[in-house]
Amino acid sequence: MDGKIKKLQELIDESSRIVFFGGAGVSTESGIPDFRGVDGLYNQKYRFPPEEILSASFFRRDPEEFYRFYRDKLIVRGAKPNAAHIYLAELEKRGKLRAVVTQNIDGLHQAAGSKNVLELHGTLLKNYCVRCGKRYDADFVQNAADVPRCSCGGIVRPDIVLYEESLDSDVLTRSVTEISRADMLIIGGTSLAVYPAAGLVRYFGGKHLVLINKSPTNMDSMAELVIADRIGEVFSQLH
Repeated sequence: MDGKIKKLQELIDESSRIVFFGGAGVSTESGIPDFRGVDGLYNQKYRFPPEEILSASFFRRDPEEFYRFYRDKLIVRGAKPNAAHIYLAELEKRGKLRAVVTQNIDGLHQAAGSKNVLELHGTLLKNYCVRCGKRYDADFVQNAADVPRCSCGGIVRPDIVLYEESLDSDVLTRSVTEISRADMLIIGGTSLAVYPAAGLVRYFGGKHLVLINKSPTNMDSMAELVIADRIGEVFSQLH
């Protein structure tokens, strides 16, 4: 592993337009469960499958059950950035990292200090009324007794992309632009199984493609360097 870490450091040192594309594995080391991991949300027992609960039609049909699941599984109080988040923020400050493109909705990249974070699936930190559009912070939704409601009476929902909904076109466009301009793309903590988000990495035409994930992905054969380990553990060894 030491040889691979050394190689990764060399690639980072010689690159000037790095983009990081990350998934759930970036946040698991902060105590946030992986949707599809062995102990992830998809293996928990509920009256409905998690992918159904987290769909737009289910939210409209049964907001009470949606918010029961939301408070039980999506909100992880006290979660803090780990070594991966912190290293990426430092890399951005040094002018080497141009963007973080993430499938996560927890806001930990921003908490670590990253500025250019493109959240493909939205964020739990922002919420809005489905009737009038008024904005609310995370505390308002988390502390509501039941289904959070706006002053106008409408239901307040998290600003995340639910199943059956399209990704934000502006975020998609900006992500494609950053990835296509990068000279190095680091893919970390993702199985590359969730589309259309995973398809964005196909726009990379730069020099160095690196994959860091505990389990194999369908793009391993295309990468210059593959490291099968936890992303935080890997980044904690870099400078």
